[in-house]
Amino acid sequence: MIDVKKPVTLKTIFIIALPMVISQATETVMLFTDRFFLSLLGKNYITAAMSGGLSSYVFSSLFSGSIGYANALVAQYYGAKKYNQCFRATGQGLWLSLFCYPLCLGFIPFVHWFFKWAGHSPSQVELEFTYFRILMSGSILAFIRSSLSGYYIGIGKTSVVMTSNILGMIANIPLNYLFIFGFGNIPAMGIRGAAFGTLGGSLLSCIFLASALPLDSLFKTYKGGRIKLWGLNKEIMKKLLTYGVPAGAEVFVNVFLFNFFVQLMYSYSEDVAAAVTITFNYDLVSFIPLIGFSLAVTALTGQQMGSGNIEGAKKATMLVLKLTYVYASIMVLVFLLGADFLVKIFSMGFTANDLEVLPLARLMLRLASIYLLADGTQLVFAGSLRGAGDTRWVMYISVILHIIMVSGTYVMIKVLHIHPVGVWLYFIGFVLSLGIAMFLRYKTGYWQKIRIVQKEK
Repeated sequence: MIDVKKPVTLKTIFIIALPMVISQATETVMLFTDRFFLSLLGKNYITAAMSGGLSSYVFSSLFSGSIGYANALVAQYYGAKKYNQCFRATGQGLWLSLFCYPLCLGFIPFVHWFFKWAGHSPSQVELEFTYFRILMSGSILAFIRSSLSGYYIGIGKTSVVMTSNILGMIANIPLNYLFIFGFGNIPAMGIRGAAFGTLGGSLLSCIFLASALPLDSLFKTYKGGRIKLWGLNKEIMKKLLTYGVPAGAEVFVNVFLFNFFVQLMYSYSEDVAAAVTITFNYDLVSFIPLIGFSLAVTALTGQQMGSGNIEGAKKATMLVLKLTYVYASIMVLVFLLGADFLVKIFSMGFTANDLEVLPLARLMLRLASIYLLADGTQLVFAGSLRGAGDTRWVMYISVILHIIMVSGTYVMIKVLHIHPVGVWLYFIGFVLSLGIAMFLRYKTGYWQKIRIVQKEK
């Protein structure tokens, strides 16, 4: 476990951050492999996976974002040496998972209408809704993973989360291949198989996280049989909702608006939709590991704030930011120098008529390198602010900028009929402004005054 009394060092950052980056990298590998397999069936399949998968994330994110705030809450209790409350916070996340699941399922009919409203072809709607419906039906697994992962992240044992994600990835890749293409007595299920394979990997991750908990040294010290760790606790549930709902609402609104942006880009043509999908597939390769840095800095800031060490929280944030810039700079070079090769990987299943997609995809991918450092900036500072409890302002900043971005995109595409590259440049400007805004909010220092829990004396 991390000793919050000791000064935050680069070694401390690596202990927490590196496993989280690897954990998120496994998510990248699973998404990439899933969509690569589907690309072998044709360009409409990877577009459907992007649209259906993103929509699934949108409509589960309100709940998973709120549940996932258990990470910061556990970290604050851990820093304050209120160890039994770490388990109680995790328990509230599990209860919230059960409450939210039926609500999540209620979104399914609405999304079918949304795909039709967006102007997608009937065949495209059928593919993307099939993928979406299966993933949403298994969303309870994502909620449970988020709550259990939050415990391990909060106390600094991120290697447990890393192991669970690696196991999920090991199961996910062969399951996807078997279910998509079929083998022996297993029928080829196409895009349905991709969704089932994803849920199979998620289920294995949940089983590992749950089975590892009784073996945890902190858990052995505070056994659930001795104190009521897993029952409903009004005080902690109130904190989880007070600080977690803004975090969840931020993710929900932002990803919903981002999904709206993607659907607007898809409305140009199937070729533009395919180019956008290829670009964002690689964007995810860079973005998802950055989420690992964000989760790590949330935990580190929470621990330091819980122990009353504001300077330690500042130092942790700056060290994580430096590591983030190193990673993002590498990805900039990959996007700039490797665009041709990267785009060709996703065109292996395309017909001769589909190859017109490639020049636009290469250009968009190279332009995407412009905003990678800004993406890292906004994720690190937003993660630090959440760890301190400044979730409402993070929500305000992010939601307002996303609304401006989507509104401008709608006018550019539907009214002014701007070329897709022009809209893409506008999107890049939005990401840059988001990075600047989160940095400025952090510099105000308001987050230093927030106290979620009081330090144990």
